[in-house]
Amino acid sequence: MAEFTNVAAQTVAANGNVVFSNTAVKGSNCIQHREGSGIITLRGLTNQCKARFFVDFSGNIAIPTGGTVEAISLAIAISGEPVLSSQMISTPAAVGQYNNVSSGIYIDVPRGCCVNIAVENTSDQAISVANANIVVTREA
Repeated sequence: MAEFTNVAAQTVAANGNVVFSNTAVKGSNCIQHREGSGIITLRGLTNQCKARFFVDFSGNIAIPTGGTVEAISLAIAISGEPVLSSQMISTPAAVGQYNNVSSGIYIDVPRGCCVNIAVENTSDQAISVANANIVVTREA
């Protein structure tokens, strides 16, 4: 298991990744992350056909000053492609109003391969993300 966080509010551009600046729990060789990056690498280090991971994200999202009040969203992305079943949508009533969102998905990594994951802004505009927290657990 590994846990990466970023408590401070950050502005994430449309199609950009949430950045994780702190490592709360380092994890093992099969979960790699560089602090200050939004990308986490999952490695298929196993004697089985695949390694299974559970990725769980939560955070607070808002429309930053100057933005348009409308639905905003994040999704867990695999190799740069958002997994729409993990999409987290919020419609704040006003600019600067934070709402909590969360999602979790299982990801299978073939033996000997690597997969990059991130949390991507799937909105049409930049959003503010605070208290971002992602936990990656090696299940099997």
